[in-house]
Amino acid sequence: MRRALPALACLGLMAACATPGPRTAPPRQAAVTPPAAWRAPSETGDATLAADWWNAFGDPRLSDLIAAALARSTDLGVAEARVREAEAQSRLARAALLPSVNLTAGAQKTRDLNAFGIPTITTAAEPELQVAYEIDLWGRIRQADAAARASLQTSGYARDAARLSVAAAVARAYVALVSLDAQMATARATLGSRQEAAARARRRAREGVTSDLELRQAEGELEAAAQRVPALELAIRRQENALTLLVGDTPGAVVRGPLDALAIPRPAAPLPSTLLARRPDIAQAEASVVAADASLASARAAFLPQVRLSAAGGGLFVEHLDPVTVWSLGASALAPIFDGGRLRAQSDAAAARRDQAAFGYRKTVLTAFGEVENALEGTGRLAEQEEAAVRQRAAAASALDHARKRYQAGYVAYLEELDAQRGLLATELALSQVREARLQNAIALYQALGGGWATTTP
Repeated sequence: MRRALPALACLGLMAACATPGPRTAPPRQAAVTPPAAWRAPSETGDATLAADWWNAFGDPRLSDLIAAALARSTDLGVAEARVREAEAQSRLARAALLPSVNLTAGAQKTRDLNAFGIPTITTAAEPELQVAYEIDLWGRIRQADAAARASLQTSGYARDAARLSVAAAVARAYVALVSLDAQMATARATLGSRQEAAARARRRAREGVTSDLELRQAEGELEAAAQRVPALELAIRRQENALTLLVGDTPGAVVRGPLDALAIPRPAAPLPSTLLARRPDIAQAEASVVAADASLASARAAFLPQVRLSAAGGGLFVEHLDPVTVWSLGASALAPIFDGGRLRAQSDAAAARRDQAAFGYRKTVLTAFGEVENALEGTGRLAEQEEAAVRQRAAAASALDHARKRYQAGYVAYLEELDAQRGLLATELALSQVREARLQNAIALYQALGGGWATTTP
């Protein structure tokens, strides 16, 4: 063994020409400096959002749907399977740090001539225990293990991001569905009003009070209102099917409440620097950088010699002879001298993947800042828009009442009442859509803030 050490040292010197050179740092352009504060006015706070943030909307039916989706979603099933795969890969990388032990056994029966020319039959058996171990002098295996552990963390964070995405998708689909219900209620009320107006126009035309023009206008508006009802029914059925797919069920009816029953929460926004530790997708991107950096270190360590130790021991059992103990001890070193640039290419590729992960992290962080800013801006602006829509609806309802009375008194043509009816319908539909937009913005804000997810020490 002592005589082998000079040989190993020579191999190390010979491999010096294959060293990878100085290690490069991540691109400076990939660094992210969070802003000092948000541009949009908001309430700031560092309190962690509740894990079941959807309960803040005050609808138990929504909470039940999200709970069912988190339990049965196919996307979450795939994410969980990826976590299990990453766990297996991590155990595989960790196993390389330990010695391997194998048991071999061989037996043979031979017929041959001995020295006297007499045929003999010999039976022999040789069981052997083999042990092999690579001395990780330069950290190649340790860095590969670190990369696998970081990849496991990446998969775990991706699963958490998927849970947040599924919950937000179910909430958005539910809000869109109840908004369609509100629009359907408006459309049915409008249809009833158009039917009454058409009946009144027929009676007045029959009595000779008005011309057929007003009757045709009333009938045209009636048919326009009738077209809107089946269109909304189709949209509702499709939205129900989309929601049941998110929940993990077959298409069917969805139990739900009215749009007005949903509360509009306003969660406090943390400082931009705090946001970096509150979103699972940012943690996932950061873990990807750690994994890529460890893979780069492992690829660079492959330029240096690999030293392996081996040992074997067993027995030789031959028929008619006493058992013989056999053993062996050995050491080997593998030093790259010339490989046509394979190791250099692997190292360059690992460095490029590390840089890609760094730029991916920057993009994820910038996207997170933008999403929070947009949601915060929408919180106040959409509230102002809904207040204006409520005032507009009141004005349109008053205008319709005046126009109807003037028409019935014979002061104006039916066209004036018709215009007032159209205005009221438009404002009622707009009011439902604005409230839906506020609820969707609240969901987007919860998702942008991390949705109750918080990092934990792995």
